[in-house]
Amino acid sequence: MSAEDYKKITVDGLWKNNPALVQVLGLCPLLAVSGSVVNALALGLATTCVLTLSNLAVSLIRNATTDAIRLPTFVMIIAAFTTCIEFLMNAFTYELYLILGIFIPLIVTNCIVLGRADAFASKHNVPAALWDGLMMGAGFSLVLVLLGAVRELIGTGALFANMHLLFGDIALHWKIELIADYRGFLIAILPPGAFMLLGVLLALKNIIDARMEAAAKARKDKSTVGSKRVRTTGNIA
Repeated sequence: MSAEDYKKITVDGLWKNNPALVQVLGLCPLLAVSGSVVNALALGLATTCVLTLSNLAVSLIRNATTDAIRLPTFVMIIAAFTTCIEFLMNAFTYELYLILGIFIPLIVTNCIVLGRADAFASKHNVPAALWDGLMMGAGFSLVLVLLGAVRELIGTGALFANMHLLFGDIALHWKIELIADYRGFLIAILPPGAFMLLGVLLALKNIIDARMEAAAKARKDKSTVGSKRVRTTGNIA
């Protein structure tokens, strides 16, 4: 694949075909876990790891699986990597593992992971499959963290609380209180707040896309008008 192909994969994963804002997949963990930055970041990293490793494994065996066993094989691969991530979180980030609960093993059923394995990794070579998994995971994680940051800020008036659950003692003092004596806005960290804020993010992306499309069309029209040639006839002395 060419550099242009990798650029397209990057843009698709982060923006044009973002799994959360365009494909609207994985909404259950997206809405349930994004109450804070640390929860959102942890789930985003876990999903990205599973997605990238699953794409790698699927690409490696893409020529050795038949249509009859393709999907069951993909599910087994995804389940294996999800279990590994779950054990690692249980061992090294136990409190955070308890907070995220069922949403770590539910990565197995995340449509993003299985969808990329079937639609992309099973049809492309290893480097492309790895990059696609990484970019799709990064796009999903960015939306998760952004939603978590907005909800945490509106709900508690602070950011980066309890980051030590993910990064250890080094992050004990990472919490930033942006609004002193903030009483909190409970709905922001409850499921209804997640739905409303995700709707705002979707609307903002659609507005930006519409403006970008209009600007591109205006540049194209201007270029077309400027490239017209004047046709002359007769002899020029």
